[in-house]
Amino acid sequence: MTMDLPLAQMSVADKLQAMELLWTDLSKDPAQLVSPAWHGDLLRSRREQVLQGKASFLSWDAAMGELRAELRGHQAP
Repeated sequence: MTMDLPLAQMSVADKLQAMELLWTDLSKDPAQLVSPAWHGDLLRSRREQVLQGKASFLSWDAAMGELRAELRGHQAP
């Protein structure tokens, strides 16, 4: 099936709503959503780094704060 969405005419809010609708439909049957093997490899690698003390976790608030600060640093004046 070919679909042609008017992406150029859609607002960001419309595009996000379309993504939400797609994700809601896709997530109805989690068995159909198979993660690629590299996801598991990356998770195992990161877990090992944490166990070895080479990495640590941030709280959600701390991670969001870092992302916001990074975005502010990349915005044009």
